[in-house]
Amino acid sequence: MTVRLSRIQLAIFFILLCPVNIIGLWWAVGSPLVMDPNSICRKAKRLAGKQAELCQTQPEIVSEVAKGARLGVRECQYQFRYRRWNCTSHNKYFGKVLQQDIRETAFVYAITAAGVTHAVTQACSMGDLLQCGCEATRNQAPPRPTSSSPSGDGVKWEWGGCGDDVEFGYEKSKQFMDAKRRRGRSDIRTLINLHNNEAGRLAVKMYMRTECKCHGLSGSCTLRTCWKKMPHFREVGDRLLDRFNGASKVMGGNDGKTLIPVGQNIKPPDKQDLIYSDESPDFCLANRKTGSLGTRGRMCNSTAMDISGCDLLCCERGYREETVVFEENCLCRFHWCCVVQCKKCSVRKELSLCH
Repeated sequence: MTVRLSRIQLAIFFILLCPVNIIGLWWAVGSPLVMDPNSICRKAKRLAGKQAELCQTQPEIVSEVAKGARLGVRECQYQFRYRRWNCTSHNKYFGKVLQQDIRETAFVYAITAAGVTHAVTQACSMGDLLQCGCEATRNQAPPRPTSSSPSGDGVKWEWGGCGDDVEFGYEKSKQFMDAKRRRGRSDIRTLINLHNNEAGRLAVKMYMRTECKCHGLSGSCTLRTCWKKMPHFREVGDRLLDRFNGASKVMGGNDGKTLIPVGQNIKPPDKQDLIYSDESPDFCLANRKTGSLGTRGRMCNSTAMDISGCDLLCCERGYREETVVFEENCLCRFHWCCVVQCKKCSVRKELSLCH
């Protein structure tokens, strides 16, 4: 299937009833055009059920979903910055990658679903959405003391502050990112994409942290008020990268509804694991069929032995040294009030570039 994408196709962003259409989501949020929820809702023709209802009644949530997808884009590019496939935003190649059930695709689906969960939840806490707010904690058990908490038995605990309502963000991410399977049709790609979407959401939901504040006279801590906060998104990205490195290869079961791990004596992947069914190309050379841009001209570290090193990144083709000169601010001084003045200094830098 050929997927043609352009900046005008912001409408595709909302057409997520089939997981493969996340391709449209990815390119839509990468566009420099302003995301207009009303325009998206007018142009999307395949909406149904709750998606169509939200598009009509709550377009502001669409904007937060778009922010979450952009958050996922940035984190993907950060986590893969030293890898042969660096989460490129080149539209002629990226769509080809997402049409394969490989590890990289698994990470893309997971980090995007996580980004939507994170962004919508954050909007709730910031008061940007009327449909949600701070987490309701009245019926929750009091928080347990942490290792850094006072050991005195007189410290009282209670929930307060503004906790992150991750359940709301989780549900909206699930509603937008997950597909409704067609009747009588279930395929391995759908099952894999749904699994990786859930793994991304759980990377946020299952790792909420407790933050507390002490109250009392003269610095004492006679009362501790606590609330739940989401993990920082960089932490989410790091966790999903670990899952990427340990992703499980699967195959479809005979019933068409289950996934079976490939290999002997391999435990089934749990809900937080990433899964794939096809081996990744090596991404060494440019190949439109596989979506590989190759690594020619990429910067590498000539002294590193890891994935950023020239031997691995350049696929043993070798590299060249190049000197570049650029300007940067230097000798900055603060002048009252309130100006910072800097000089321009020329800086020479040695780069290693893949052949």
